[in-house]
Amino acid sequence: MASVVSYAIRRNLQTSVARGAQGPSAVAGDHSGGYKVWKRLSFLVALPAVGLCMLNAYLKHQEEHGHPRAEFKPYDHLRIRNKRFPWGEGNKSLFHNPHTNPLPSGYEH
Repeated sequence: MASVVSYAIRRNLQTSVARGAQGPSAVAGDHSGGYKVWKRLSFLVALPAVGLCMLNAYLKHQEEHGHPRAEFKPYDHLRIRNKRFPWGEGNKSLFHNPHTNPLPSGYEH
């Protein structure tokens, strides 16, 4: 019984070593060299797409940067502060933007 298990283990190791000697492949089967396709797709499609997204975000930011901010209207149901925020001075939210987020008393100058 032990010889059968030993033979099976040796056989498994020999076949796995023989398969590894062929070299790494990105895909299984006869399509070795698939990594070249993915490499080309990465450089010719993915990176330009990321660049175009960055350009779009930059242009949108520049377009919105020139607009004046909205007029402050002191509505009673907005910007209610029942207790202080646990950071900073306690009146500003965690991601406070002084240009777009007014405080209960109005925009910061």
